[in-house]
Amino acid sequence: MRDECALGPRIMVLGLIGSGREHVPAAQAARVLGADLLVGGERQLACFPDFGGERLSLRRGVDEAARRLRQALECGQQAVVLASGDPLCYGIGASLRQWFAADELEIVPAPSSYQLAFAALGEPWHDAALLSAHARPLVEVVRGVLGATRAAILTDDRHTPAVIARALLAAGLPAASLCAICEHLAEPAQRIVRTTLAEATEQTFAALNVFVVWNGQAVGLSATPPGLPDAAFSTTGGLITKREIRLLCLAELAPGPGEVLWDLGAGSGAVGIEAARWQPAATVYAIERRAEQCAHIRENLRRFPAPNLHLIEGAAPEVCAALPDPDAVFVGGSGGQLAPIVALLQQRLRPGGRLVLSLVTLEHLQLARAALPDARLVQLQVSVTAPIQGMLRFQAQNPVFVVTWRHGMSSEHYITGEA
Repeated sequence: MRDECALGPRIMVLGLIGSGREHVPAAQAARVLGADLLVGGERQLACFPDFGGERLSLRRGVDEAARRLRQALECGQQAVVLASGDPLCYGIGASLRQWFAADELEIVPAPSSYQLAFAALGEPWHDAALLSAHARPLVEVVRGVLGATRAAILTDDRHTPAVIARALLAAGLPAASLCAICEHLAEPAQRIVRTTLAEATEQTFAALNVFVVWNGQAVGLSATPPGLPDAAFSTTGGLITKREIRLLCLAELAPGPGEVLWDLGAGSGAVGIEAARWQPAATVYAIERRAEQCAHIRENLRRFPAPNLHLIEGAAPEVCAALPDPDAVFVGGSGGQLAPIVALLQQRLRPGGRLVLSLVTLEHLQLARAALPDARLVQLQVSVTAPIQGMLRFQAQNPVFVVTWRHGMSSEHYITGEA
């Protein structure tokens, strides 16, 4: 057991509310003014114009600040880092923990921007998704919003509320979805704008804001188990990955929250739609080159809404270049391009990613076996009941070969059950 009182000098990381110091207790303000080194953003440093020691702006980079803080700590100097809100919530505290042990830092949090936003709105936030668009791909923010009933987003100069709202509309959220922009929280200029996603796309807001979005579809789409009957889908001539095969393929794909899934040769879209509804916090891309089949996918999306599924009309592998790297890929049709598609996926799949092929010909099985010698092979032939003269008989469906390959894993993982 360690005695916290016996710890040596520590760097104080002090969270501030807004752009002033009026909420800082006198004892903490005295420690700031008596420090040898003060580190922070320009806005935070301006809160202490009477500080007479060394100032270091984070504009010069976190790495340089961390090196100077380490030097100060080793020399016995008193150092303070100024942060906004809670330093450990998308703040400088998380970066400093990469340089310093926990017992070298004294974290003094203030209410986070999320807390201030929901307090201003009078809304509970225990179940909210807390997201940040600061220097992060927008697709991650969209996934987080799609999987939650409410979300709060820290925006930046590039990913403004208008930009994020357009991305959410493109992902399938209704134009009338409610949202709020909370500007200059805990400051005299605080302003709360309640609006809709459609209206937010046409407006500009102050740079300091939190964007709150309510997703009324999340509850209805959350974790819808796969297994819809084949007859429920719009298809051409019954061309569809059959329900029993579909269930096995979905189990092998196992889409997780925040993951990206490609459905190549999507056909009627059954696999992609079921995957998207099963895991609404994943992003699914259904790629299909045939216009007739794309029409079926649109109709099936009308029947079974999946706002996190994006239909890409075009041929693989060409259209895949613009897509984010996948965590899972289902190949239901290859248009005679199976070899180049598999070669592409061996490069693009993320480590641990799952590739599942549904094949019906021996020639394609041979190609897959040669390209993926460590893959797991399963041959399925399902028989379902059919009426005959007032009785029932079993009618056999065509046999299907399911090939499952994991990037960076050998076939032994399938036998031992290792992840």
